[in-house]
Amino acid sequence: MKAITQDVYGSADVLELRDIDRPSPAGDEVLVQVRAAGVDPGVWVCMTGRPYAARAAFGLRAPKVGVRGLAVAGVVTAAGSGVTRFRPGQEVFGTCRSGSFAEYATASCGRLAAKPPGMSFEQAAAVPISGMTALQGVRDAAAVRPGQRVMVIGAAGGIGSFAVQIAKAFGARVTGVCGASKADLVRSLGADDVIDYTREEVDRDGPRYDAIIDTAGCRPLSLLCRALTARGTLVLAGGGHDAGGLLGGYTRQLRAPLVSVFTRRRLRGLISKERAEDLAELARLIESGAVTPVIDRTYPLPGAPDAIRYLAQGHPAGKVVVTVP
Repeated sequence: MKAITQDVYGSADVLELRDIDRPSPAGDEVLVQVRAAGVDPGVWVCMTGRPYAARAAFGLRAPKVGVRGLAVAGVVTAAGSGVTRFRPGQEVFGTCRSGSFAEYATASCGRLAAKPPGMSFEQAAAVPISGMTALQGVRDAAAVRPGQRVMVIGAAGGIGSFAVQIAKAFGARVTGVCGASKADLVRSLGADDVIDYTREEVDRDGPRYDAIIDTAGCRPLSLLCRALTARGTLVLAGGGHDAGGLLGGYTRQLRAPLVSVFTRRRLRGLISKERAEDLAELARLIESGAVTPVIDRTYPLPGAPDAIRYLAQGHPAGKVVVTVP
């Protein structure tokens, strides 16, 4: 099969389209013929090995998994001996560990869900990473309830575009923070108000927000707290993947619990978990019309390096997706 692979850490220039062996599913896995794959900041982290602390999980000197990509949508072609949930021919979406920038990938059943019939493969591939992060941020970390005021920073991005819609589905009044060129998009997702960060800061209206979902990863905690109510919750769902150093932009997530000790506000970093039940909940929200995946651009499999370069430039409107014919 053809796949986007790498042997060493580096820029997108280290990626190559190669012919490699097709993976075989283990007992609890299925083999998926990939139709589309999502591009997210985690792909950039795995490719570059930055921040350097990430290499403890992905490989100290070189990537443990040579094929890039995590989010996947496609068709089951074979199943391991222990699989009962899925069968060949079934359309699925979720995450895989063998690399989704390929014609085939293996995935654990615990990280997959059935793809809704009305959702395209491109839309399905946009959901797993960003959608699950947004859902867990809004539902679990922030515990958003009807009537609350919620701010989403980076509202037009991959996570943010889902977070705006999910918060609205949970009954919140949502303010989106984005650039002026994306204000109409954010309003179309359901935002009640939009702050243009190039002209105004997030504390423009004082401490009025019950929850802030920050996907941008660059503002000081003190500034964010000035926009929170006295018992509000700050959820840090983005780390600034292109920052340097050992931890990159993720130092805020480590500092947040320490700052919480000295305030009634709750500050917490978010590390999302890959769960089939959350994929199923997102599928229900999408089928109901409450959530629609936003796709900025699609690239064919050979163009995956360009897709990552585009993501790394910052500020895509929604998700970037790689398609596999």
